[in-house]
Amino acid sequence: MQIALQQFAKYGYHRTKISDIVREAGVSQGTFYWYFKSKEAIALEIIKKGQEQLLKVVLQGYRQSAGSVQDAVKASEKLFEDLFTFAEQNKYLMKLILKGIETEDSVQEAILETRINIEEAFQKNIKRAIELNMLPAKDPALQSAFLMSLVEGIMARWLFEPLVKDSTIKKKTAKELAAETVRFEFFGLLGI
Repeated sequence: MQIALQQFAKYGYHRTKISDIVREAGVSQGTFYWYFKSKEAIALEIIKKGQEQLLKVVLQGYRQSAGSVQDAVKASEKLFEDLFTFAEQNKYLMKLILKGIETEDSVQEAILETRINIEEAFQKNIKRAIELNMLPAKDPALQSAFLMSLVEGIMARWLFEPLVKDSTIKKKTAKELAAETVRFEFFGLLGI
């Protein structure tokens, strides 16, 4: 699966052949077909596993007990540091999710579903913080949409070529990006 992911991210879905994947993996096509019925099936499995891993990272921010706004800031910073670290360690997966890939409709839908589920996980975290009176009651759906757009944009620029010449974003660590994201999240989006 890792080799298929790399091939899809580097060369695209349609230009990657099963023969490319098995040659790189050092296995026969029969072995491939023992585990996957098609190229589409392996792509869907890659997205499914990636979604599970990403949601695990984001949902760790779900609060179990009340705390101060400062506690929420620290928890968000940890969540974003973990998320940026995951993204850095899984660049091929993030390339598929953030930049997309020309592929079968089912795979496109799985990528979109992943993005929607991550945004909904952010929304769940925000709603919980509001329930615990850690954040002011605002519009969690809008806040999570802004947050998702912010995170997607930062990750895409950080991992895959900055759009602005002389950008310093590529030089930032996951921890530094997390701190900047949280600063913007709490003082920009939430108006605290």
